[in-house]
Amino acid sequence: MRHRMAQRKLGRVTPHRIALLRNLATALFEHERIQTTLAKAKELRPFAERIITVSRRDGDRLHARRLVLRDIKDAVVVRKLFDTLGARYMDRPGGYTRIVKLGARRSDGAEMALIELIGAEVKGEEDAAKDKSAKKTPTRKAASEKAEKKPQARKKPSKDAAGSTAKAAPAKKGAGAKKTTASRKQGKS
Repeated sequence: MRHRMAQRKLGRVTPHRIALLRNLATALFEHERIQTTLAKAKELRPFAERIITVSRRDGDRLHARRLVLRDIKDAVVVRKLFDTLGARYMDRPGGYTRIVKLGARRSDGAEMALIELIGAEVKGEEDAAKDKSAKKTPTRKAASEKAEKKPQARKKPSKDAAGSTAKAAPAKKGAGAKKTTASRKQGKS
């Protein structure tokens, strides 16, 4: 029985599990939203929230930065954690992440989840709005200009006096070979 066993082992040995959680936390802080399995998301939540709590410290910032650098090796992510994320959650007493269940993965049926930082949904909606405005269909004027340019770009080959196209067939290496073959055949008979 697994009474009083708090963490999941995730099918990995301890160093591999710690590396997995560090990498997931780094990706979460960098992108503010990641998709993973439900078990990994549930394990990541307390790990990431502990790191955010440390980054909120006001008094001893150097020591807090060194504590975070134990787990997060990317300096850019650590800078973001202390500058933007720590300031964002300064008044919040915990609960910095949200787990949204996505259903079963198609290949193996594993339960998938989206883990995101609280407040990332506002940024995500703004990014989605920018993407939609950038991907808008072209206006009628732009479409007509594009249609006008197409015939100009495509040129038909001109015909010479004989009525054949101007494209000359590349010279064949064996142009004279036919004569020699024919002469050989004549010589043998």
